[in-house]
Amino acid sequence: MPKSWKRGDERRFTREIKLNKPYYIVYKIAQNLAPWEDPKLYSEVVFTGRLPFTATPCTEGGYSAATLLRLYGPVYDTPPARMRNIADVAPSVGAPLGNNYEGILDAAELRSLGKHLADASDPTSRRPIGSWRP
Repeated sequence: MPKSWKRGDERRFTREIKLNKPYYIVYKIAQNLAPWEDPKLYSEVVFTGRLPFTATPCTEGGYSAATLLRLYGPVYDTPPARMRNIADVAPSVGAPLGNNYEGILDAAELRSLGKHLADASDPTSRRPIGSWRP
């Protein structure tokens, strides 16, 4: 059964950590700012050393176990099921597609794309940078 530690379990979490073992944090993504993104993503954290004086486990970035738990909420020892890692590649769409999207390029669209390509500016025929300035 997977273990989890929530805010308030800092002492227990600090005692039970194993160095160089991955632990997982879940992020809630703001849907009003990124509606095409998954609502929850997880991140992997590895404790690689210990802090001086206190000897509490810490990440490579310098977060102690207690600080990480207080700032980012529940920490899990197994990756969450059916959730994408925040470091993985996102789905290849830039935004949500409408209900009427078919995804088929017809001849007119291909001609239009060819025209856009032909009409694009040629970098060798451009003016030098700053030539319009007095």
